[in-house]
Amino acid sequence: MAISPAGVRPEPGSFRDPANRVFHVGDEVLRGLDARAAEHWRALAGSEFFTSLLATGKVCATEVLEPARVPADSAWAAVLRHERIPFVSHPYEWSFTMLRDAALLHLEILRAALPAGFTTKDGSAYNLQWRGSAPVFIDVGSFEPVRDGEPWAGYRQFCQTMLYPLLLTAHLGVDFQPWLRARVDGIEADALRPLFRGLRRLRRGVPTHLHLHAAMQNRHAEATTTDVRAQLRAAGYSRELALATVRGIEKLVRRLEPTSSASHWNDYQRTCGYSAEDRVGKERFVAAALADGPRPRLVLDLGANDGRYARLAARHADHVVAVEQDPAVVDTLYRTLRDEGERRVLPLVMDLADPSPGGGWRGTERASFADRAAADAVLALAVVHHLAIGRNVPLPEVVAWLADLCAPGGRVVVEFVHPEDPMARRLLANKPEGLFPDYHRAEFERLLATRGRIARREELPSGTRTLYTVVVGG
Repeated sequence: MAISPAGVRPEPGSFRDPANRVFHVGDEVLRGLDARAAEHWRALAGSEFFTSLLATGKVCATEVLEPARVPADSAWAAVLRHERIPFVSHPYEWSFTMLRDAALLHLEILRAALPAGFTTKDGSAYNLQWRGSAPVFIDVGSFEPVRDGEPWAGYRQFCQTMLYPLLLTAHLGVDFQPWLRARVDGIEADALRPLFRGLRRLRRGVPTHLHLHAAMQNRHAEATTTDVRAQLRAAGYSRELALATVRGIEKLVRRLEPTSSASHWNDYQRTCGYSAEDRVGKERFVAAALADGPRPRLVLDLGANDGRYARLAARHADHVVAVEQDPAVVDTLYRTLRDEGERRVLPLVMDLADPSPGGGWRGTERASFADRAAADAVLALAVVHHLAIGRNVPLPEVVAWLADLCAPGGRVVVEFVHPEDPMARRLLANKPEGLFPDYHRAEFERLLATRGRIARREELPSGTRTLYTVVVGG
């Protein structure tokens, strides 16, 4: 039975390539292909290199939709069905090593495609997503037959959304996340060049991929794409040279490392002030809260720090998104999860007081964190006091935000740090006296009750922290 057009929801982030478009029908992720893209798909599906990428999970699982299931009145020549990624994230929410591993996967795929007669027409970091700590390439529509004598069409995108952010952090110690969040198309060469003057011009990858690339762009600004291709063919540019270029970029990216920076949060478990009894009680409470009721499909761990509770949550849930503000902490957690082969926990860099907004065209091309959440359970452990006291977010706003991140009937597992707790007192010491008269347990419980049913509460042995399980809307 064909799908009704009324049930088709176009993906707001898929409109830049008219040859193919992603849309949703229920929980299914579909991709429509025009006649030329469908022809490319048939050749791609029959190639050995692509079959291998699918088998190893480096490209998202994809199959042709049966004709009877194609949406009614569809103008597409073919429709594909993709696997659904557990949680869609954006490159400015990734740590350095996450972005580097995503870049390496893209280059690996391109290196495998070229000898088989294919290339990728895009090079955007947004074409990759994550299954936990494993990157996966999702833009199947980007593959097309390679034409001898033509450069990689996605090179500029690759530089702006992956290579330049990596150079910024590796060579200058500057976190790339705010730069990527500010521009959906990435960091342009002319914006980065002023930071690499003097001896910095000679740092690894900068002369060729930043300064020379920018100079070539400026030189050929008036030339058409056809003119540039003709010039490259006349100069003897070949598929073998393109493959050598990809290998060179891959070698460069692999050697880049983040500039180390000390972080208080990297040693959180030693500095957080919990007693052994508090820690045991807290872990027991969280485990019980997640095990009580249907198995969560998605858990958000807000303020994840070193991932202790995200790992615990992964034992009781299908997928966990561990959100932490400090890029160095997220990078350490990611490397550990990756080395362990953990596929259920996705660590992300995000300031909870300034979560990712909608971005790109009309503010919807890249969905906000709130729009992507709809979690079955939210962990907010030792985070409320940082928002309410440390960042001056009104307590009612904090409670409302936590509840809104949950799907109806979801659970919020939240920790309230009392004003007399040492950590709360440390934050209050830097604030004017009497600034937070409503920051106390009775008011917090009253606010929780307005958003759901308090199913369970437990005071930790220290006596200055209380845990709650709230069923949202219950």
